[in-house]
Amino acid sequence: MSTTEHAHRSVSEERLRDDITTNAEYGAIPTSRGHGRTVLTGTNANRQARQYLLDRLEVAGLDVRIDAVGNVVGRWVSSSADPTASAVACGSHLDSVPEGGIFDGVLGVYSALEAVRALQDTGSDLARPIEVVCFTEEEGGRFSNGLLGSSVASGNRSIKEALALEDDDGVTLETALTDIGFRGTGRVDASAWDAWLELHVEQGERLQETNAAVGIVSAITGTIRCEIEIVGEADHSGSTTMEARTDALTAASELVLEVEATANDVLAEHGDTVVGTVGKLDVSPNAINVVPGRAELGVDIRDVRYASMERIVERVRDCLAGLETERGVEVTFERPYDIAPSQMSDRCIAALEHAVSTVDASSLSLHSGAGHDTMHITDVTDTGMLFAPSKGGFSHSPREWTDWSSCATATRVLTAGLQRLAEA
Repeated sequence: MSTTEHAHRSVSEERLRDDITTNAEYGAIPTSRGHGRTVLTGTNANRQARQYLLDRLEVAGLDVRIDAVGNVVGRWVSSSADPTASAVACGSHLDSVPEGGIFDGVLGVYSALEAVRALQDTGSDLARPIEVVCFTEEEGGRFSNGLLGSSVASGNRSIKEALALEDDDGVTLETALTDIGFRGTGRVDASAWDAWLELHVEQGERLQETNAAVGIVSAITGTIRCEIEIVGEADHSGSTTMEARTDALTAASELVLEVEATANDVLAEHGDTVVGTVGKLDVSPNAINVVPGRAELGVDIRDVRYASMERIVERVRDCLAGLETERGVEVTFERPYDIAPSQMSDRCIAALEHAVSTVDASSLSLHSGAGHDTMHITDVTDTGMLFAPSKGGFSHSPREWTDWSSCATATRVLTAGLQRLAEA
C-alpha cells in the first residue's frame, strides 16, 4: 500500500491540540464561558504567537522567511521533490478579533504544519515543495478592513500602501511590525504557488446539522461595504412640530428597511446565499430630547453572485435619492470595500473530494458566507477550502469551539488533499 494511503493516518491529534492550546495562551482574556483571546496585529500577544509558530516551523525542519508586511512562510522540500517546482501552499492567520475564539485562523495554520509533519513521518513521495503560511492582519482588527497580508501576496495591494496603514492612534503597520521584530523583506508571491488550500472552522451550523465531518467550499461570497451619511437638522424635540422636522434617523430607518426588503427580494429569486446588513448606525447628537440631525450607517452586502450584490447597492442609491427629495435630507455615499465572489478551482475541489474518500470521512459541499484570505489568493492561483464543524455555530467569540477529534479529522483530509496536489 502506498504512502498516499497512509500519510493522513500519521496526523497527531495530540500535537495539533498542543499547538492550538499553547497559542490560545497568547492574548488570553478572562471569560466566564469558553476560551477567549485578543490578538491584534503588532501587539505583544501577536509577537508571542508569531514567535511560537516560528519555533514550531523550525523544529519541523522548515525553512522560514518573513516578508515586508509580516507574512510568515515555512517551506518544506522533501527528498523526492523538485526544489524548483511551484509549491503547494496551505495556511491561514493567527490574529483575532477583539475577544475572539481560539480556533479561527489558528486551526488553519497549525493543521497545515501538522499535515507537513504527518507527510514527513511517512516519508511521502512528493514532486512539489509544501509551504505553510501565516498571513498578517486577516481580521482587520487594527490596520485595515481585513485580508491585508493576502492582499499583498496576491498583488492586490502594494507593500508601500500596506505599511503606511495606521491604527486609531496613528501608529503605522510598518512601525508596529518593526517593534515586534516581524518586519521582514521582500514579498510572498502567491502567484508562484501551484495551488493553495485553507482549512477553517465553519462559523455556522450546516456541518453540525448534517453530521458531516468536513465541508468542501465551492465559493466564498463577495463583500461590498457602503458607508452612508444622512444629514438633517437637529432641533428641540418638544418645540419643533412634526411637519417642520428634517429627521436624519427616520430617514435612515427607511434605508435600513430597504436593505432588508431588497435582500429578501433577491433571496426569493436567486437562492439562499445573499445577505444584506446594516450593522453600524451612529446617531448625532444622540440625545433623547433632540431631533436627530445626523445619521451614519454601515451597510454590508454579500453573495456568491456579484450581480445580486450590485442590485442591492443600486436599490440603496435609489432609496437615498428618494430620501433627499422626499425628506429634504442631504446624503453622501461611499463604497470603500468591494471584493467579488471567489470560486474555488475544480482541481482543488477534486483533490479534496478524493481526500475525503481516502480518509473515509463524510463531507458536504457548501459556500462560505464569511471572508477569508483565500479570496485574494483565488485571483492568482488555484484554490480550495475546507471547513471543520463549529459547535453551535459560534464564531468571533470565546464560545467558539470545534471538538479536537473534528480538528484532527479535518486535518487528515487536508493532509490527503495536500499530498494529492503535491504529487501531481
